[in-house]
Amino acid sequence: MQMVLTQEMKMADLVEANFHLLPLFARFGIKDSFGEKTVAEVCSLKGYDPQTFTLICNAYTVKNFKPSASDIYKGDVNDIVRYLHVSHEYYLETGLVTLESELRELLTPCTEVQSRAVWKFFKEYEAELRKHFAYEETTVFPYIDSLRNGTAGSHYSITEFEHNHSNIDEKLGDLKNIIMKSLPASCDGDRRTDLLLFIYHLQEDLARHTAVEENIMVPFVHYLENPRAWKKQVEKEKQLEAVAEGNELSDREKEILVSVSQGLLNKEIADKHNISIHTVISHRKNITRKTGIKTVAGLTVYAILNNLIDINTVE
Repeated sequence: MQMVLTQEMKMADLVEANFHLLPLFARFGIKDSFGEKTVAEVCSLKGYDPQTFTLICNAYTVKNFKPSASDIYKGDVNDIVRYLHVSHEYYLETGLVTLESELRELLTPCTEVQSRAVWKFFKEYEAELRKHFAYEETTVFPYIDSLRNGTAGSHYSITEFEHNHSNIDEKLGDLKNIIMKSLPASCDGDRRTDLLLFIYHLQEDLARHTAVEENIMVPFVHYLENPRAWKKQVEKEKQLEAVAEGNELSDREKEILVSVSQGLLNKEIADKHNISIHTVISHRKNITRKTGIKTVAGLTVYAILNNLIDINTVE
């Protein structure tokens, strides 16, 4: 079970959960030491909405992360756009520049035909990426601003963006495979390895960037386009949660159950999840009420049968 990040967590714990978030922090202007501060405290200092920050961090951390309408509703679309804009600058001014420089050096021992073929492929990819980001900067982001300002016309909707949103990391994957499988052995092996690692990281970053756009930005814009329909969706989610609350464990309760199954004491569980002992006790009471199981041994079996823990980790 993957941990969902929250604004109550310490920033350092986010890094422990996923160190790949460090470059993301930099895009939010978080580059200095954050000590023992929580996500909410650091975001407050940097002028970012903590709800939006954690939504984006989760999109980079939790596989197939799709926040609820309620979670998105609490965010700030300005901060989403600010983050995406800074990401565009990184990809164009750092990512592409580094990729071009390293690729040029790697191709040095290749024949003219080999170099020209690979270089043409790279330049086509670069043009596609620049076109993709330019469309968002000149059409999508201004449209979002017009929605917030109440000046949007009827000539455009975010549905058009959804229909035309291309995958910007596919061609990068092709370039990776060309470098890995088809370039001659005369190319510098260490440079090839370093470039492949860079491309792997960049490709993953771009995929997460796309997830932020599709699973956070787009739903938020749908809310701006039709607030009444979105509020109905939020209310529907609340009703479903209320129905499920009587017999299903929440995500937090599942996390506490896993800790109980691992033999942790209430104080240890509280420290691990950055909550009070009183809150731990409340969660444990709810877990017992919902499962009907009172003993640690019984809860451990429940956790195993429900795929919350691996039996090999408790034997």
